[in-house]
Amino acid sequence: MKGLYAITPDLADTGELLRRAREALLGGVRLFQYRNKPAHAALRREQAAALLRLCHDHDAQVIVNDDLNLALAIGADGVHLGREDGDLAAARAALGGNRILGVSCYDDLEQARQARRSGADYVAFGSFFASLTKPHAVRPRQTLLTEAKSELDLSICAIGGITLQNAPQLIAAGADLLAVVTDLFQAPDIRARATAYTSLFPKRVPS
Repeated sequence: MKGLYAITPDLADTGELLRRAREALLGGVRLFQYRNKPAHAALRREQAAALLRLCHDHDAQVIVNDDLNLALAIGADGVHLGREDGDLAAARAALGGNRILGVSCYDDLEQARQARRSGADYVAFGSFFASLTKPHAVRPRQTLLTEAKSELDLSICAIGGITLQNAPQLIAAGADLLAVVTDLFQAPDIRARATAYTSLFPKRVPS
């Protein structure tokens, strides 16, 4: 797993959410996380299912934030869990072997080790920079990405206040995935911004 990881903004308007997501897809995004904490359960299910249909039409995947039951109910491609979002091993068992399990590890490499043992496919660290969505989040050192990349045989995700300007240093430090909300979905041209992020990652050369 490598590239721009688009985290959806908190929008009550499903049509607007899908419009912005479509622009990101046209800019090359192939991995989304559906997150809308203020929304009620029915709206979350409506939006997540609609986003999943849209993304599958564009050969992209959708991971649901913090809600394993919702991810299973709509047939999402995976779930992302934080420190208090349930047992990781149980989530891995419920997901089976073909869906994605992502885990927030904040600034804690030992937590990432435990997540790996529980079957995580990627671990996320951050917030690396000041974040509008999580202003009080911990701020790990960037060398944590390097340490995690050298030790853990899974994808490493960086999150928190990421912009086009600071993204290259996170990739250089070892980030495989850049989780971005504001700098992508508040951009004047979402498609162009997604394309610019995607270009930061070297293209794979067929073997």
